Amino acid sequence: MPGRAPDRDEFPDAPVHLLTAPGNLGTCHAIPPDSPLTQIKTHPRGTSFPSFEHRYGFVTVEVMAGDGAENPHGPERHRGAVTLRREAIPRTTADQRLLDSRARADWKQKDAWRALRILSEFVEGFDTLADLPPAVSVFGSARAKPGSLEWDLAERLGGALARAGYAVITGGGPGVMEAANKGATLAGGLSVGLGIELPFEQGINDWVDVGIDFRYFFARKTMFVKYAQAFCVLPGGFGTLDELFEALTLVQTRKVTRFPVVLLGTAYWQGLLDWLQHTASAEGKIGPTDLDLLCVTDDVDRAVQHIVEADLALTAEQKALRARHEDPAQAGPCDAVEASAG
Repeated sequence: MPGRAPDRDEFPDAPVHLLTAPGNLGTCHAIPPDSPLTQIKTHPRGTSFPSFEHRYGFVTVEVMAGDGAENPHGPERHRGAVTLRREAIPRTTADQRLLDSRARADWKQKDAWRALRILSEFVEGFDTLADLPPAVSVFGSARAKPGSLEWDLAERLGGALARAGYAVITGGGPGVMEAANKGATLAGGLSVGLGIELPFEQGINDWVDVGIDFRYFFARKTMFVKYAQAFCVLPGGFGTLDELFEALTLVQTRKVTRFPVVLLGTAYWQGLLDWLQHTASAEGKIGPTDLDLLCVTDDVDRAVQHIVEADLALTAEQKALRARHEDPAQAGPCDAVEASAG
């Protein structure tokens, strides 16, 4: 049910933020039964409340102390079990410090330890998302406003994906991401948000059911691909384009198999598509069939149908492949060569 409180048993030892939908109350079993703090509540973005945090294991929930007053804490950043406020918040992000070539003097002392922190992000992501149902990653601008064409399109897409049986994974921020998470949650689906540490705080939006905050873009991007059956890309900026072209590169180089990439918003993408066709393809920088990797539409139902059909086709291929391996009589010459190669 959308808006119900999360149950601790559903996410044992999960290093995630567990949230209810805006304005809903419920008992949270992440809080010990003997604790006087038994109610959790999220609130719309921009609302100020006095609040504090109650931690149990690695699960963090925001426990509301009342309505209407100003938040005395000021800016806040979370790093796993660590909360930083006001002047304790560093001016740079973990990605900046990792990639800054001007800090070469620190590499021998700090990078070996930094590798453990990077490993921990992969462990947290893999452990938390391993039991997700089939999912689709949705990308788009964080600047889209409620009521805009992009917002409405993303919200309808999130709902349609949820009704088709998919969880919806976004970057967890505002704009298109929030709209897609909202649509999925209202349709009874699972909403996932993969946040990222940025110089300007966005936070995990209020419609996310399972949220993870990452320090490093590359760890976060792995989760977007690993746990998704498809990408849906709505109008957006550099971050959206980055995810789009990474997905296309992975499909083109066959690092992932039959991974549908859907562009929604034909008018927005037409200029890019024209350049890819008349410049990149015409000059031989991409293959003549590479643009066939994209499904371009304004129709949410068509987008979901394309994903479902690709999913069914891949399932059928895998089933046929297993049958050939189990019954050598059905194996073709390519299978025989593969088997002899070990």
